[in-house]
Amino acid sequence: MTEGVGLPLWLLAELTYRCPLQCPYCSNPLDYAQHKHELTTQEWFDVFDQARQMGAVQLGFSGGEPLVRQDLEQLVAHAHQQGFYTNLITSGMGLTEQRIAGLKQAGLDHIQVSFQASDAVVNDALAGSKHAFEQKYQMCRLIKQYDYPMVLNFVIHRHNIDQIEQIIELCLELNADTVELAICQFYGWAFLNRQGLLPTQEQLIRAERITNQYREKLKAQNHPCKLIFVVPDYYEERPKACMNGWGKIFFTVAPDGMALPCHAARQLPIAFPNVREHSLSKIWYESTGFNHFRGDAWMPESCRSCPDKARDFGGCRCQAYMLTGDAANADPVCGKSAYHPLIEQARAESELDSTLEKLVFRNSRNSKQFTVQQNIPVQNITDE
Repeated sequence: MTEGVGLPLWLLAELTYRCPLQCPYCSNPLDYAQHKHELTTQEWFDVFDQARQMGAVQLGFSGGEPLVRQDLEQLVAHAHQQGFYTNLITSGMGLTEQRIAGLKQAGLDHIQVSFQASDAVVNDALAGSKHAFEQKYQMCRLIKQYDYPMVLNFVIHRHNIDQIEQIIELCLELNADTVELAICQFYGWAFLNRQGLLPTQEQLIRAERITNQYREKLKAQNHPCKLIFVVPDYYEERPKACMNGWGKIFFTVAPDGMALPCHAARQLPIAFPNVREHSLSKIWYESTGFNHFRGDAWMPESCRSCPDKARDFGGCRCQAYMLTGDAANADPVCGKSAYHPLIEQARAESELDSTLEKLVFRNSRNSKQFTVQQNIPVQNITDE
């Protein structure tokens, strides 16, 4: 199937699921600990070469924590030689001035650093790691010294949203070029912790109002920093155009070589191919996995006849699966969906009390327990 299929312009290389942090909203799969046998350096080279030949122009290095890979500089250099615009998506853990300089020499174009909060106590509690905030802070200073474009990403949720002013001030202090204030999207570990992470509507309205005030202030000062505020799907009435449509632009390769149309799709009951067994071209154009939700033939009639289908492509398939058990159902975010009451219920649950201690942290022991118990709720275990 090639007619009407676009090019995989954006390649996300999830180099590893290993990570020194334990964020309870990580988008990695709950059973990530069972997925081993990472692609080798040469195998990644081959993926990059094929993707570039197919028309890919942007390459994101992600994880887990991509800095865990000691060959990261080699991978960046190869991608740069192939003509990619390269972006490192990192927690900053494992970064040093030597590695920043090495990545610069290798040709890395852009760095995105994630923070958990604007103060060290909350940041380190959410990260499950002592001194994480200080490490991130110092590395951001060095990143700017090496003249990188820098995005600071804050996953916003009920435990840090009330510090939105301090978060923005921290970003301005660190001279961020762009700030992503992304309200938590509920995939992976975030979905498991949804009740403890979803902000209330009152919190959301306040945070967006303050962000807009800062936007006006920065505009009046002709300040170059750009603030991006991402509202969670759960407070929308129409679904997002997830990944700009299934298999239209984005191509994700997981650490073990599984090819996916988005980083969350691994959880779906679909047989996705592996780059060790098939060429990227065959995967993109011919595989059942990538063709599964292309076009509109898969849509239920309520969606297929909707005038918005060309705009939202039916919404998010992973979200439909997580909430309804069937990825082909209408995205419950849509106000027209028969499953929309599930979203309304989640909003109501956001009003219930929750503490950091109730969150299930992302670590290998919790992942292994989840793998064994499958859908049985896991007990919280924090790695030392």
